[in-house]
Amino acid sequence: MEGDADMMREAIALSVASVAEGGGPFGCVIVRDGRVVGRGANRVTLDHDPTAHAEIVAIRDACARFGTHQLDGCDVYASCEPCPMCLAALYWARPRRVFYASTAADAAAVGFDDAFIDAELGRRPAALRALPLRQMLREEALAAYEAWRAKEDRTHY
Repeated sequence: MEGDADMMREAIALSVASVAEGGGPFGCVIVRDGRVVGRGANRVTLDHDPTAHAEIVAIRDACARFGTHQLDGCDVYASCEPCPMCLAALYWARPRRVFYASTAADAAAVGFDDAFIDAELGRRPAALRALPLRQMLREEALAAYEAWRAKEDRTHY
């Protein structure tokens, strides 16, 4: 079984590849019993779909494989702290744990600012949530944001 850091590095690699493909700098993998069962990269601008965040794409992939809407026994590795929409979808999907690399503040620094939505929804601090969220490998995840910042033909949203 690959470790948590290896799984997070796969999510980070998806985020960097997404920028090169014209998507946003976010990636996600879902793991059950040490195997990747779902992958996703941000496709918002590629698919013209505001819900096509990496976590949502990965949830859809994993749930389609399982033939269910639940991610029981799964761990989620997201290159960034989940936004309010993705966090809500994760609660509905009921994974065991969520790991993330970069922070919402890191994403806001390159134009992905959810502060307005957080204020509207009254986001509870991660340490107080029922679904465990654990941060790891932040410095490695920042590479996708640097690629995003350097990409001259990026589509802002």
